[in-house]
Amino acid sequence: MDTAAKPAAAPPAEAVVPAAAYRNLLVATIGFALTFWAWNLISPLGSDFRDRLGLSSFQQSLLVAVPVLVGSLGRIPAGALTDRYGAKLMFPLTSALTIIPVLLLIPARNSYAAMLVVGFLLGLGGTTFAIGIPLVNSWFPPAKRGFALGVFGMGMGGVALSGYFTPRIAASGETLPFVVVAIALAAYAVLAAFSITDHPQRKVPAESLASRLGQAGRLRVTWELSALYAIGFGGIVAFGVYLPTYLKTWYELSPTDAGTKAAGFALVTVVFRPIGGWLSDRVHPALVTAGALGVVALLAIVQAFEPPLYPGGTIALLIMAAGLGTASGSVFALVAQVTPQPRVGSVTGIVGAMGGLGGFVPPLVMGAIYSAKDSYAIGFMLLSDLALAGCVYAYGRMRTLRADA
Repeated sequence: MDTAAKPAAAPPAEAVVPAAAYRNLLVATIGFALTFWAWNLISPLGSDFRDRLGLSSFQQSLLVAVPVLVGSLGRIPAGALTDRYGAKLMFPLTSALTIIPVLLLIPARNSYAAMLVVGFLLGLGGTTFAIGIPLVNSWFPPAKRGFALGVFGMGMGGVALSGYFTPRIAASGETLPFVVVAIALAAYAVLAAFSITDHPQRKVPAESLASRLGQAGRLRVTWELSALYAIGFGGIVAFGVYLPTYLKTWYELSPTDAGTKAAGFALVTVVFRPIGGWLSDRVHPALVTAGALGVVALLAIVQAFEPPLYPGGTIALLIMAAGLGTASGSVFALVAQVTPQPRVGSVTGIVGAMGGLGGFVPPLVMGAIYSAKDSYAIGFMLLSDLALAGCVYAYGRMRTLRADA
């Protein structure tokens, strides 16, 4: 009888996360943050542009919303191109190309029409979300994917960086923020070119771009997730671009104070996004989404009654930020669960686009409502209605989905 000791069984391959996975996660998150800073450059300076160019509330809202629209729609081809060519090419390329509209803001800043055109081009910075998601998704096993995607999602903290630093840098020179961000993007493009690696087992789809997008678009879950993400992440983007204006207009804060408090809101969403992913690794992400959106619905009602900023308004806005951050993390944990790996980029592009579009409309609505009613209450009640609808749908339908859906 052979009594030789048997070697210990190797841990399942799925449980082992290589060092390259964490390197790619770190570099992708940094790039996401920098490009989101670039994407959000106009918003913290929105009141300055309004005064300089004599804009109405609606014109100002349109100016800050245009990059959101383009960046959102651009995620659809960006995600599909990432499926085809990989993040190793797409991340540094997109980061480098974003430098062009950032620098064009300097000559365009004295013309509203020119700012709209450059804002359109600036939307390119918002597409990197659809590049990073399939990269991170490919490197991490399902059991750790929710948290990893949540960590990557912290790159949306670029909105907070922009809100806090952009007006302060501008105080030392009105064109200085654009130069600083352009230099940072150039340095990152070089870093990404040498540091980001696609997973060695990445499957390159053979179908055309149109075919892959068509297949993703025919999946019911793509549009269900898009609707939920339009509420969660769309709310984050909407507050990111419009909160400085709201705080300055309604609570009469200075541009610097408004930018600082908006950065605090964005920071809370950043912190709670990986929490949403972490919770989704332990319970069904649809339940996490339902709970988070329920909290948002409740606190939006509170803010609709226009409480004083201290403490009522501050508490309501920060709890809403926590709920929106948690929901945005849990929705993409659900994307990773139910989407085949070769389709993640295409589905991510569509879902991410709808999320960004969810952030395009509210600033325009809020600006129009304030111009007509001299109040933001109706806008917050609309947010409450949407969040409640998402809560009910996530609990009633999405929790029935399984990993093999």
